[in-house]
Amino acid sequence: MAGAQLTGVRVEVSALIALAEFPDTTPRAIAGVLARLINTGELPQGARLPTVRELASELAVSPATVSQAWQALSRAGLIESRGRAGSFVRESSPGWLAPRMRGMAPPNDPVRLDLSRGTPDPLLLPALGPALSRVSVRAETDSYQDEPVIPALAAVLADSWPSQAESIMVVDGALDAISRTLGQLVRFGDRVVVESPGFPPFLDLLDVLGAEAVPVRLDEHGIVPEALARALLRRPVAVLLQPRAQNPTGASMTASRAAELARVIRSANDIDGLVVVEDDHSGLISTEGDVTLGNSLPDRVVHVRSFSKSHGPDLRIAAVGGPRDLIERITARRMLGPGWTSRMLQTILLDLLTDGASIDAVAEARRQYYTRQRALGDALRARGVAVAPADGINLWMPVLSERSALVQLAAAGIRVAAGTPFLAAADSTDASNAGRGRPGDEFVRVTVGVLREGAEEVADALATAAQHLAAGGY
Repeated sequence: MAGAQLTGVRVEVSALIALAEFPDTTPRAIAGVLARLINTGELPQGARLPTVRELASELAVSPATVSQAWQALSRAGLIESRGRAGSFVRESSPGWLAPRMRGMAPPNDPVRLDLSRGTPDPLLLPALGPALSRVSVRAETDSYQDEPVIPALAAVLADSWPSQAESIMVVDGALDAISRTLGQLVRFGDRVVVESPGFPPFLDLLDVLGAEAVPVRLDEHGIVPEALARALLRRPVAVLLQPRAQNPTGASMTASRAAELARVIRSANDIDGLVVVEDDHSGLISTEGDVTLGNSLPDRVVHVRSFSKSHGPDLRIAAVGGPRDLIERITARRMLGPGWTSRMLQTILLDLLTDGASIDAVAEARRQYYTRQRALGDALRARGVAVAPADGINLWMPVLSERSALVQLAAAGIRVAAGTPFLAAADSTDASNAGRGRPGDEFVRVTVGVLREGAEEVADALATAAQHLAAGGY
């Protein structure tokens, strides 16, 4: 092989690939073997790969065959081209992203259909133009000590809140609300109950706080009461859950499940001060009813409602409500930082929540997301893929091999999110089989909400990838 003329790492990489066992020499098989070597670390980040012609010569295949394999690996985010410098194993995502968030970050390579991002369809967001035209062109604030929430918005939020919250404030997105709430509750070494699978930034946040995540398993209605009861024996200071359209599974709690979880908490011993933090991140586009443990545990529940999925991620607005003492502590600490969420942005949100056209647009988005979920879910189940009915914009799909599925779909021009970052603890009894799929399966998350058409074609590709297990177990 031409690698004999190379030096250093390039020679070692070429030799490693030359010794690899290829089940066959199709683009899919070549990509699979390289993905396994990258996944196990045998091909390290930053390693320069042989050229297309070098590997084609070694494997006795055409350069076009290797080129197709390289394209699949690039779409899966495993390798990158640096022009004339060659192809390299992709380095980690930027350091300003926390570890699990880096695992969620998609590569910048173009792809035919990106179903990995977990964001709403921009075409289904209400138009901001009319709201912007009605906002004063002058700054709304003339005092740093004004109430942090404009009164009219506070009234609208209170009227729509799922329980009687003593106090409601506005912050810069749901994760800001979760971060500030946990910052008031959690000390180094404390334990926090989390869903598994769950939202990866929550786990990153607990790591930063020095807290221990206690994962609990889910079913189609969210946290399983028996799993919560066992977790409470470890005396956590908080329970962090998503009541509707749970990310990534799409599970939504029923009112009866919420009441059952509240009974479990009330009957637990040694949990004085325990607070339930609810992240209703997809509230207004969820098809399930508004639900909270706050009706049963009013002094223990902080409820967060985000408007990113319904009105736009870049608005960066969420509301957080709960016991007055806790909300005022959060508010007071925030006054020593950003102070308040822009009152101009609050005015825009108020307009969007009360304007008839905007209300209709959100209702249509909710209907569209339901239709897209139903279409793809039904198509996958018809093809033998055991996906549970889901709410919101995401679907949690069991696969025989996560890495294999990512590569197979990349070869088809489709990107989905790897399931691993969503798992709190792979070896936890309560977290095992939490994905509501078949025992022992791995998973990927599919953002169904952006799939405007072609559900049957996409289901074909997803089902093929889900049921594929590559040689070498990558």
